[in-house]
Amino acid sequence: MAEKNEMDLKKVKELIELMIDKDLVEIELKDGDKKISLKRPQAPPVITHVPMTHAAAPAPAETAVAESASQAEESDLVEIKSPMVGTFYSAPSPDADPFVSIGTRVGPETVVCIIEAMKVMNEIKSEVSGTITEILSAPGKALEFGEAIFKVKPD
Repeated sequence: MAEKNEMDLKKVKELIELMIDKDLVEIELKDGDKKISLKRPQAPPVITHVPMTHAAAPAPAETAVAESASQAEESDLVEIKSPMVGTFYSAPSPDADPFVSIGTRVGPETVVCIIEAMKVMNEIKSEVSGTITEILSAPGKALEFGEAIFKVKPD
């Protein structure tokens, strides 16, 4: 009996190594009445420490001007949204370069990412000409229909 438990533990360790090697988030195996389900946690958000300075706070008028300029700049951007529910991938494989990064110029036919839905990999095209200014999703993240993935400054 102990030999069987060691074998099961060895199989679980092999599955974990496979998940890490292939950058899988979830794996489930069924064999008769036995079932193994493994899930890797999503990467935690990165928190950086920014020291506080004792500089004078900007005057309210300066803050209002800066905020309105920022909002005007934001309103010029176009969002590339997810056309389906699925898992976001920024590259064709875990060891490949991402399709796009901040500053990449895209056209309407440029593939910007892959969304996996029901075990099918769907290439997502930009559908707009411009420059990528922001990437709003992380590899392996579950996307909802209509969720913004990228922001593009149109030409």
